[in-house]
Amino acid sequence: MIAIDLLSVLAGVYLCLNLIAALAFARDKSRAKRNTWRTSENLLLVLAFLGPFGAFLSMQLFHHKTRKLRFLLVPVFLILHGAVILYLLLILRL
Repeated sequence: MIAIDLLSVLAGVYLCLNLIAALAFARDKSRAKRNTWRTSENLLLVLAFLGPFGAFLSMQLFHHKTRKLRFLLVPVFLILHGAVILYLLLILRL
């Protein structure tokens, strides 16, 4: 019972991290269009590392940071996170 609750909490936190990453990329794109204060690329990359699914979705949806060489790391983060999730689900049977 406690393990299931902990797993639910971790899944919720992970979902929130991906949502935050997606919103940060969307907000930065909006600010880029208005030529106002922007989010630093380093912060966007940290958020992409923590929530790569949201970051990648936002990058594709808003065509933001898709030409920047550093942001080629986002699909790598996505693959790494996907592999860990598959490992947890299939090998550890969580």
